[in-house]
Amino acid sequence: MSLLSTMIRIHRRRFESAKRTLVFPGGTEIGLEIYKSLVNCKEVILYSAGSDVPNHAPYVFKRHLFVPDIYSGDWLAVLNRIIAEHKIEYIFPAHDDVIIALAQNEEKVNAKIVSSPLATCQICRSKLKTYERFKHLLPVPKTFKNISDIESFPVFVKPDRGQGSINTYKAVDKDTLRAFLKIIPDPIIMEYLPGKEYTIDCFSHRKYGLLFCSGRERISIKSGISMASKPVENNIFYEYANIISNELELYGAWFFQLKADGSGKLKLLEIAPRISGTMATHRVLGVNFPLLSIYEKEGFDIEIMINSYEVEINRSLQNRYKHNIKYKNVYVDLDDTLILNNRINTQLIKFLYQCLNNGHRIILITRTVNDIKTVLDKFRINGLFDEIICLKKGESKADYIKPEDSIFIDDSFSERKEVFERLGIPTFDCSMIELLIDDRA
Repeated sequence: MSLLSTMIRIHRRRFESAKRTLVFPGGTEIGLEIYKSLVNCKEVILYSAGSDVPNHAPYVFKRHLFVPDIYSGDWLAVLNRIIAEHKIEYIFPAHDDVIIALAQNEEKVNAKIVSSPLATCQICRSKLKTYERFKHLLPVPKTFKNISDIESFPVFVKPDRGQGSINTYKAVDKDTLRAFLKIIPDPIIMEYLPGKEYTIDCFSHRKYGLLFCSGRERISIKSGISMASKPVENNIFYEYANIISNELELYGAWFFQLKADGSGKLKLLEIAPRISGTMATHRVLGVNFPLLSIYEKEGFDIEIMINSYEVEINRSLQNRYKHNIKYKNVYVDLDDTLILNNRINTQLIKFLYQCLNNGHRIILITRTVNDIKTVLDKFRINGLFDEIICLKKGESKADYIKPEDSIFIDDSFSERKEVFERLGIPTFDCSMIELLIDDRA
């Protein structure tokens, strides 16, 4: 049975209207992957919520709301008020502790929680409970209650309820282990597993069971986040997934992690009943786990299709900005700005279409020596501009720009300097365009 071809063919029902869906908290890697999965889906209107701490959610969610930390007394009341005010229908928990908090209060939360039952979430939240539940079903790491039980080093120590690689350490001897045990909350000591690590992305339907299972190798890891990963097929992934799904009630998207010991045996590290950040690897192959999870929660039959091309993901930091620039008119240069090295500047054209969506005026201002219509036709942008200003040699662009509510984009420093000094409006070269990009939705 191919792990990548599992599907049930159905005629899927459609929602009568887009579902208002809250990602809580929106600024985690989990929340950001849910955003990327749902932002362009017609079935969903996205909201985000989180506590008042610096995070990335306000930079990507247009509708970002404040909910106190789940350890404060009034978080549930605030959450339900937001649900009522914004007519929220679904909540995606995007942090392991939030999964438990929402599951424990499921009867009190006035929206559908896209997750698995409380008992499953509680087992998965604890590494020791997971190992205890599966020790007779799957290979699990050997754990040690006392330092005296350890026969050889190194060993690995981490929090029982941790996430990512926070407070996880390799201890090479008893002294370093004792030092780590003093700083790690609720620590567990386990055998050190030196081999390759895999995450297996899964999807389960409460009616049909396990519908999808596919592994990916965690090639590069930073702060517990898989920064480089690629799909890997192995029949043992499907065997483990079936055992887990038969033992636990898992609904919608979930994953588990395996790591090889010194002899190459794959051992269960953890199970998580949620979206993971690097599920993007399978999303771009065709498996939209968050959207499928909403369908599953709604009780729809599911069809899963995956493309056969090869893919490898490599992740990095992305810049997004807040600014106080107000503008209605965008003056933009052509040569070496919008057209760069005989190619469209795709970042700039993205910004210009953003302006089009927002109702801003776009004015092309150029002294190109080429026939303007021929150039615009060649690059298929002839209808983009509200106005086209063609200057003669020696004419100043500052003479043609109306400064009120305007910005100016040009590769030439001297042009920008003159416009800035004479008109006092913000000016940008191509390296600055990322400031103006607004991906919020």
